[in-house]
Amino acid sequence: MQIPETMNDTLTALRDTLVQLERWGCRGFDCNPRSIALSEGWLRSAAEGPKSAAVKPPGADVKPAGENLAHIQADLGDCRRCGLSAGRTHLVFGEGDPKARLMFVGEAPGGEEDRSGRPFVGNAGRLLTRIIAAMGLTREEVYICNVIKCRPPGNRNPAPEEIAACLPFLERQIRAVAPEVICALGTFAARALLESPLPISRLRGRFHDRHGIKVMPTFHPAYLLHNPDQKRAVWDDVQKIMALLRLPR
Repeated sequence: MQIPETMNDTLTALRDTLVQLERWGCRGFDCNPRSIALSEGWLRSAAEGPKSAAVKPPGADVKPAGENLAHIQADLGDCRRCGLSAGRTHLVFGEGDPKARLMFVGEAPGGEEDRSGRPFVGNAGRLLTRIIAAMGLTREEVYICNVIKCRPPGNRNPAPEEIAACLPFLERQIRAVAPEVICALGTFAARALLESPLPISRLRGRFHDRHGIKVMPTFHPAYLLHNPDQKRAVWDDVQKIMALLRLPR
């Protein structure tokens, strides 16, 4: 294989590869028309030469600062970025106050969420709603979403490539909402947000800093349904969130 000699050669090869993959109907690669159009823009920029010494971070052109949730949801579209799309009924984006002070992030939609297109509406969701009410808040006053936007078959654990496909959209949701606190519900949410291999039992109970946002990991409501003895631990975590946000107790 010939090694590209210049940046322009590299970008041309990338563009041509994306075009061919799209024609073949490949999945698992970001070879959609938007990416091809973006690579054309890179080619024009390379041909024109640098306009300043500043270097834009990767993805800056497709993840603009100040975007709102509607823009992100439209960009997500009828997502086919991983194999979960083949078995879903509805993609579950998220709901609540777009400028909430408190954001709840779970793992992935379950059966009722897949059927309705709304996050946390099954048994675990009803328990989360009661927890939110106990904090003196409503679902409309917080923002609720998941790391994964489509239901894994049989509610299995999400695979690394599925998390990788969805995580950029979660990152954009977090930037758009800009909450003061994120409550990470369960191991997978906590690991994704904190980039930590530790189990939720080791991460919960204290705040972690994530780019200036406080993250409180705690047990997932679905776990509490089978382990009600852990409700006290979750309530302790929730009270720390309430104290930080100065909510009435």
